[in-house]
Amino acid sequence: MKYFGGCDVGSTYTKAVILDETGKIVADTTIRSKINSEISATLAMEEVCKSAGLKDSKELEYLIGTGYGRNKVPFADENISEISCHAMGVHITNPDVKAIIDIGGQDVKGISIDSDGTVKNFAMNDKCAAGTGRFYEAMARSFEMTLPEFSKLSLGAKNVIPITAQCTVFAESEVITLVGEGKPMDEIAAGIQMAVAKRCFVMAKKAGAVDSITLTGGCAKNDGLKQAIEHVLKLKVVELKTDPQLMGALGAAEYARQKGLAKKSA
Repeated sequence: MKYFGGCDVGSTYTKAVILDETGKIVADTTIRSKINSEISATLAMEEVCKSAGLKDSKELEYLIGTGYGRNKVPFADENISEISCHAMGVHITNPDVKAIIDIGGQDVKGISIDSDGTVKNFAMNDKCAAGTGRFYEAMARSFEMTLPEFSKLSLGAKNVIPITAQCTVFAESEVITLVGEGKPMDEIAAGIQMAVAKRCFVMAKKAGAVDSITLTGGCAKNDGLKQAIEHVLKLKVVELKTDPQLMGALGAAEYARQKGLAKKSA
C-alpha cells in the first residue's frame, strides 16, 4: 500500500494528513505552530507518520505542503496554495458543497468550488486580524475563558450588544469595558459573533454562496459564529463530517495522492 501526505503549516496551527491509495485517511494530527515554520512542519509530520506506522515522511509516495508556511516544508515534493487545498478538501468530504468561508489564524477567505474540486473564484481579507482566529483568542482572553467555552457563550443570549470597533485591539478594549460595566456576557459575546458574521458577508458573496456554505479552519468549530452566520447571511451552514480544521491538509494529501498515482502510472 502506498501512502500520500499533506502538511498545512498555518500561522496558529499546523495540520498533517496521510491518505492511502484509496483516499482513506490513515492518520492526522493538529499541533500548535512554532515560531519557525520548518520546525512546525517537521514536528507535525513526525507525529502523523508515527500514527500511521511509518518511520518518517520519506516513506510517503508524495507529499504536498500548503498554508502560510508552505514554502518551509523541506521534505515536500511541491507546495500548493491553501485556497486550492481547502477547496479540494471540502470537495472530497462533501462534493455537494460549493462555497466556503475559511477563517484562519490571520485571515478570512471566501472560496467558490468548481465541480472537480478546483477553485472557481475566491476573495481574501488579510489586511486586518478582526474576525480571525487570533481575534477570537483575544476575545476569549477578555472573558477569561477558553475558546470552546467562548464559542458557546452567545447561544442563549436574548439580546445583542453591538460591538462597534473594527480593529482587534480596539474591540478587545471595548469588550473589556463592557464586561467591567457588568453588561450580560452572553449578549456581549453575541455582539462579537454578529460583528464577525457581517465581515463574512462579502466573502460569502464572492464565494458565490446561494443557499448554503461551509466553514473551514479552527473557527468552524465556533458554534456561536455558525449561528450568527446563518442569521446574518441567511445561509445554511453545512457541517462537515471530517474535522474542518483539517481541510487544508486533507486537500493537500488528496492532491499528493492524485499526483503520486499519476506519476506511478506514467
